[in-house]
Amino acid sequence: MIVPLTAKASSQSTINHALPRLVKIFGAGGVKNLYAYSTGFLVSPQGHIATIWSPVLDTDRLSVVLNDGRRFDAEVLGAEPYLDLAIIKLKTERELNLPYFDFREKVIAGPGTRILGFSNMFRVATGDEPVSVLHGVIEARTELPRRRGAFELAYSGDVYVVDAITNNPGAAGGAILTYDGKLLGMIGKQVRNAKTNTWVNYSLPIDVLSKSIEQIITGKFESSENQKKTVTQAPERYRPVDFGMVMVPDVLYRTPAYIDSVLPGSLVAKAGLKPDDLVVFVNDELVKSCKTLNAELGKLEAGDLLRLVVRRKNQLVSIEFQVPPEKNN
Repeated sequence: MIVPLTAKASSQSTINHALPRLVKIFGAGGVKNLYAYSTGFLVSPQGHIATIWSPVLDTDRLSVVLNDGRRFDAEVLGAEPYLDLAIIKLKTERELNLPYFDFREKVIAGPGTRILGFSNMFRVATGDEPVSVLHGVIEARTELPRRRGAFELAYSGDVYVVDAITNNPGAAGGAILTYDGKLLGMIGKQVRNAKTNTWVNYSLPIDVLSKSIEQIITGKFESSENQKKTVTQAPERYRPVDFGMVMVPDVLYRTPAYIDSVLPGSLVAKAGLKPDDLVVFVNDELVKSCKTLNAELGKLEAGDLLRLVVRRKNQLVSIEFQVPPEKNN
């Protein structure tokens, strides 16, 4: 279904329709100032919720607050890390009949389409307060060129670029809708255009997410990351410490790759890396976690050129050097 540039329905009626279908999610956090809350939207009357895959979900004490203030424990049912998609499910013995969005209705919007963005940005709502609503316009549906190192994002397919300021802390996992109430996509994470040093507001199209949502709900899904692991045995030739990087403890499923300390006189020390730097790229490959960093370093061979991009406060710092012939075990 292609959505026209304008819609006849009022924004207020769409807001009234959408709010009962949005939820606030509270979970893990506190690692290097990562926030412990995000947003999600109901995709079934039984309490299935689509949201962004993030460290917020790395906990056994995940809770969800509905629009009417009811609070439920929840569990992660499944995830597709490549799409940054997770499906969580409310824990309850009671039969639920909740309002929800029909993710199977594959709506596509073009540039100029007016949209509404719904999310719990900045943790404004914690109980029965409504989530925030922002008006915006679709600027484009286009690819984010990850290979060029422009965005800190695993996903490299189509996204909606919108002009509304939606990608704020806690907004990820929210929803964007057309003015007549059609679900267009899920609000993405905070990412930065490394070339222009500006934040980009994007949403993952629902037509991209819908297949994975349905497969996870029906129990027929196998993550692409798991599939890759079954067919390839990743080499482990090098570790971060071999170059002088001592990483923070890898305690979460996706612990951010922060450098805890730098060994004096090591390769990275001479190159200028410092404690608290966040490794974001290894040889142009996005580093999503400590596990990703270990995997990428493990593939290196002696004599390879190693390029590291780290985020230091609000700046990206790039270094490169040749991999030594032997590991410093």
